[in-house]
Amino acid sequence: MAATLEGKLVVALSSRALFDFEEENRHFEQTNDRAYMQLQLARLDVPAKPGVAFPLVQKLLAFNTAEAQRVEVVILSRNDPVSGLRVYRSAKAHGLAIERGVFTRGQSPFRYLRSLKANLFLSMNEADVRDALAAGFPAARVYPESARAAGQHPDEIRIAFDGDAVLFSDEAEEVFQREGLDAFQAHEAAKLAMPLPPGPFKPLLEALHRLQRAGGAVAPIRLRTALVTARSAPAHERAIRTLLDWGLEVDEAMFLGGLDKGVFLREFEPDFFFDDQTRHCDSAAEFAPTGHVAAGIRNLP
Repeated sequence: MAATLEGKLVVALSSRALFDFEEENRHFEQTNDRAYMQLQLARLDVPAKPGVAFPLVQKLLAFNTAEAQRVEVVILSRNDPVSGLRVYRSAKAHGLAIERGVFTRGQSPFRYLRSLKANLFLSMNEADVRDALAAGFPAARVYPESARAAGQHPDEIRIAFDGDAVLFSDEAEEVFQREGLDAFQAHEAAKLAMPLPPGPFKPLLEALHRLQRAGGAVAPIRLRTALVTARSAPAHERAIRTLLDWGLEVDEAMFLGGLDKGVFLREFEPDFFFDDQTRHCDSAAEFAPTGHVAAGIRNLP
């Protein structure tokens, strides 16, 4: 039977998102790619330390059992193939079952997302993330300075999403930016019964729900999601109605009305949080692994 990724949750991520290669990257920036390659080769037998996305990947792979392989993690990296050797060895040393990877030596790897049918792309390269989002893939730039998840909730994956420009389109955000809060609230009240158009991360939430259902009650790990949004009453209602219309659920919803998100995420303890606004990402990164979604009106070039 031919190998296939059909029906799997496919997460593609750069080697720097998975492992802490910040020292090696500084060496690259100060020298060149060949010197970087030689450094990685010299450290071939030294497992890289876990990076920002490591806990999320580790937990997602725990969905796989001998009977069912439901999650595929693929390295999609600007690294050269030789440096890729250390990535694979580090994965093996940490017990991560990662078999597939694409190494493009400085070229943008995002174009391979279509072949992979990826449900998520995580990278520290903003240009690659923007290209992936423009091509219709959920993608985020990982904050390298994010707090690392320290093994909280070992039997549960916790993922938190912003609403507008992440789960939902930025239709309402555009009104807010152009005309202010009163116009935003009037716009949402007038369209209360009309679902918001989907944002870039709706496909990921759908894929996570499929993964949870496929695992059933005997899944080795559970999924818990949260909507963490600057919306407040009465604009909260359209967000909830939209999720109902999509047939999707979140376990927790925080309507913060502009309050700092970081301290709330400190309590939720997510394995990853996605937001389109850098100020929220800066706050969140103090407490949780964080990814910036460069989508919507606030992220126009």
